[in-house]
Amino acid sequence: MKKIVSVSRILVGVLFIISGLIKLNDPIGFSIKLEEYFSAAVLNLTFLEPYALIISILVVIFEVLLGIFLLIGYKPKFTVWSLLLMILFFTFLTFYSAYFNKVTDCGCFGDAIKLTPWQTFSKDVVLLIFILIIFSGIRFIKPVFSNFQTTILALFGFIGCLGFGYHVLMHLPVVDFRPYNVGANLWDNMIVPEDAPKADIDYMWTFNVNGKEEVVTTKGSYPTIDGDFISVDTEVIDPGYEAPIHDFSMERNGEDITEDVLHDDHVVLLVAYNLEKSEKPGLQAIKNASDKAIENGYRVIGLTASGDEIQEKFKEEFHFNFDFYFSDETALKTIVRSNPGILILEKGTVIQKVHWNDVDNLNLNKVN
Repeated sequence: MKKIVSVSRILVGVLFIISGLIKLNDPIGFSIKLEEYFSAAVLNLTFLEPYALIISILVVIFEVLLGIFLLIGYKPKFTVWSLLLMILFFTFLTFYSAYFNKVTDCGCFGDAIKLTPWQTFSKDVVLLIFILIIFSGIRFIKPVFSNFQTTILALFGFIGCLGFGYHVLMHLPVVDFRPYNVGANLWDNMIVPEDAPKADIDYMWTFNVNGKEEVVTTKGSYPTIDGDFISVDTEVIDPGYEAPIHDFSMERNGEDITEDVLHDDHVVLLVAYNLEKSEKPGLQAIKNASDKAIENGYRVIGLTASGDEIQEKFKEEFHFNFDFYFSDETALKTIVRSNPGILILEKGTVIQKVHWNDVDNLNLNKVN
């Protein structure tokens, strides 16, 4: 039993640390996922949405610390009880999400590893089994070092998590797992290969036939039936291939310039998903960057999900010498975890990407 507990302890501890660090690398991304859970369509806890970022940071730091505590044997009862309560809550949450098809990706491993709802639930069930083994053998968990050394290690773990979280919030994720990372070609990531698997979708058509409802299932074609149409529902059997980037575009006054921009030689994208929520020093920073970029020969494009009136208001206030184009808010949040943030593209390839705090690190040499 002691060996089984030891193996379970290592597996659970390592997994909690890895999972937590991946999310701590991108707390804004995890907060977006929490907002999805808090929404009216899922848990209907909309009052928590404004606090999603704070909650995400607290949750992932606690997750990492529990993994560290378990491995070094710090406060075994507190650690094991916390692990058990946390995994019970997340097992319920992932079952609810999978059964009712509420959230298609739990965000357990951020953008590094994508799991389906049922895969996530299965993972939590396995973790629950290991934690129950640890719980039943809690007497075998002893500190690896002396009490003083264990306390110091726990404290260093907490300080390290806080420092790492602060760093990625003030700059950008240390590792970027998204399809907009430096070195990625955005146009290539938008292309769907001709031989890519197609989506398999069932269409359930409901008709009134002689006073009774009758459902006919097809793959999309309108059924031939002697009755009055009522409604149609769809069910995705297999989503098929989905391009890494599938919701990104740049539009203004009905004109889509996405392909043109992504084939241009030298482009600076200034991304502010919500101008009203953008930090004022950040807007001044992108103003300074845009002036230098235009002077040195770059094409400068602003991207936002804010409306035309708001765009004009901020353009006048900060004297922006570039136009904003509309893009989907979720896509903009995915592109750069900074509001605002800056990208430099060469024929669609991301050469640089920075938080507005790091605008001085941009390399904006003169180009032809």
